[in-house]
Amino acid sequence: MWSLLIVRDIVYFGKRTYGEFLASDEGIATNILARRLAHLEQNGILIKTPHPTDRRKEIYTLTEKGLDLIPVLLELANWGAQHDPDTSAPPEWIALVRAERDRVIALVRATVQRGGSIFAGAGSVIEQIAQGR
Repeated sequence: MWSLLIVRDIVYFGKRTYGEFLASDEGIATNILARRLAHLEQNGILIKTPHPTDRRKEIYTLTEKGLDLIPVLLELANWGAQHDPDTSAPPEWIALVRAERDRVIALVRATVQRGGSIFAGAGSVIEQIAQGR
């Protein structure tokens, strides 16, 4: 479960550092987070690189294998929206994913490869869609 939440945080919210993952609402314990990050790295889902401005930090990014999880994350969100009336997923987003699945997957993949995310930061997928891309 924790591994999927880490990947979700990268894709949906643009989290990249240990501290950002630790601050997630789910409240993962430090020892579990460290083990999950190491496990994801060992299994070729994440790569770890030094932070460009703070040598005490490392940046985690998805590999090609990790990027292949994007359709799974979108399908899980779709399933959750269908079966949980109190979901926090924006209904417009769920409708767009359902209507234009392949285009959205390609846009999310390209955005995450560039270091962006679906909902957070400049150049997010949501921002790109609002601009008509």
